[in-house]
Amino acid sequence: MVSRSLRGILLAFWMVALQVNALTPEWMTAAQARGRLVTQCTVPGTVGMTFDDGPHVYTKEIVDLLKSYNATATFFLAGSNYDCIYSEAAVSRVKYAYDSGMHLASHAWSHGNLAEMDPPAIHDEMYRIEPRNPTEALLKIVGVSPAFMRPPYGSYNQYVLDAAYLRGQAVVLWDFDSGDSTGATPDDSIRSYEDSIRKRPSTILALNHDTYESTAHQVIPDVLPNLKAAGYQIVDVAACLGQVKYQEVGEPSPRDSTWHC
Repeated sequence: MVSRSLRGILLAFWMVALQVNALTPEWMTAAQARGRLVTQCTVPGTVGMTFDDGPHVYTKEIVDLLKSYNATATFFLAGSNYDCIYSEAAVSRVKYAYDSGMHLASHAWSHGNLAEMDPPAIHDEMYRIEPRNPTEALLKIVGVSPAFMRPPYGSYNQYVLDAAYLRGQAVVLWDFDSGDSTGATPDDSIRSYEDSIRKRPSTILALNHDTYESTAHQVIPDVLPNLKAAGYQIVDVAACLGQVKYQEVGEPSPRDSTWHC
């Protein structure tokens, strides 16, 4: 929890930075800067495949399945949701996904509803206030700083867009929901994909979760060949937008006392 005095300092910094546009990342054009919200892919013929809420026990299986179809996906990772991202198991899953060519992005730290938080609290979820930050965690674990984030539940407001802007990140939603997190059965999810494919949209930005056994073992194995047969290229968010994956790529850090939740 951020102290009252620090929250005041952070809010003041926030307002000054927004006013002077001091932190606009070089890789963004002016039109892509403050408040950029992504709701669909822009590269024709692509499916931006995404998985939220991990890392989880099914992450590696989904990664292997994607690789078998020469596909990639974006994994929006939380810092402390089902597991602490610094646990040995979670670190292994994050590294495996990254080393397998998957795209890693931020899903905030605690999976809280960012739109219900005040600006300093949003800041605390997304910035490097302390080691509890998925952006910092990804720098430590695999050496990357993400260029994209997805707010939990897809819930956002202007404060959330501003926070992402200050971090140099685009906010990513979706235009297709498999429904795996909202009660859809595997058959329901598969039918939803089939219905979408029949409509032949130029692009699809698909929301899934790598935290459900049925998604890993039933839905994704069924839909990947169908998407391929329909002529779609199954890629990550960066590829379906024609953008770079990360703001920074470096070397991971050795595990130390800061690797905790």
